[in-house]
Amino acid sequence: MPSRPLRTTMAALTIAASVLALAGCAPEPDEGAMSTAPAPSAPPESRAAAETSAPAGSDASADPPEAPEFDRSAHSLDDPMSLWVVTNKQRALQPADFAPTDLVRPEGVENEFDQPLREPAARAVEALVGAAAAEGLDVRIISAYRDYSTQAALYDGYVARDGQEAADTYSARPGHSEHQTGLAVDFDDSGACYLAACFGQTPAGVWLAEHAAEYGFVVRYPDGKEHVTGFMPEPWHFRFVGTDLAQHLRDSGVSTLEEFFELPSAPGYAP
Repeated sequence: MPSRPLRTTMAALTIAASVLALAGCAPEPDEGAMSTAPAPSAPPESRAAAETSAPAGSDASADPPEAPEFDRSAHSLDDPMSLWVVTNKQRALQPADFAPTDLVRPEGVENEFDQPLREPAARAVEALVGAAAAEGLDVRIISAYRDYSTQAALYDGYVARDGQEAADTYSARPGHSEHQTGLAVDFDDSGACYLAACFGQTPAGVWLAEHAAEYGFVVRYPDGKEHVTGFMPEPWHFRFVGTDLAQHLRDSGVSTLEEFFELPSAPGYAP
C-alpha cells in the first residue's frame, strides 16, 4: 500500500493530467467573440448611398423606369397620305386636289351616302361601330370621303345660303377639308341630333367620345377650341389618327392636333 505522501503526489499528477486533457479538447475561441467592442455601423449617408447604387431589381421600392417620350416625328404632318396629316384653315392639302389611293367602303356599317374611307380608317370604323352595337347603340356613317369637287360644291352652296363668314365657321373650303383626306367620318344615331351639337349628349355621342381612342379616332373639333381649329364644335366629326396617337392624346388631355404638334392656331384663312 503506497504511503500517504506518494498517494498525494499521484493524485496531484492525475488532476493535472485531466486539466491538460480538457484544455486540448476545448474549441478554439471565435474571433468575433474575443472582441468585446461592437462593430461600428455605417453612417446614414453611407447606407443611403449604398441603397441608391444597388443594382436594378434588387430593391422592390426602386422607382420604375420612365416611359419613353412619345415620338411626334413618327409620321409626316404634311404628306396627305400620312395618318397624321394636319389640314386646317392655315394648312392646305398639297396638292389641293389630293385624292387617296387606298379608298374602300366600310363593311357591315350603314352608310348614308355610300362614301368610302381610307383602308385603315374603314377597318377601324367597322370595329368601332361593331363595339357600339354590342352596347345596344345604333351608329351609322352620314359622311366620309369627299373629293375636291364635292367639297367645292358643298362649300359654295353654304356660302350662297348663309354668306361666306358664316359658312367658314362650319364648312371647310376645298383643299382644306379633313373629309378630303379619307380619314374623317361623321356619325349619327338616327335620332333628332343629326349634325347638331346635341349629338354629343346622346348615348351614342357620349359612348363614341369615351371609346373612340381605343379604335384610333379623336373628336377633331372639340368644344371650346374654336380659336384653335377654326370650326364650331362638331361632336359627330371623328378623325382617324391611329391608336397610338389617339390614346396618347386622350391620356395627356390634349384635345387638338394643332396644340399637340405645336402648330399655329387656325381661326381663319390666310389672306
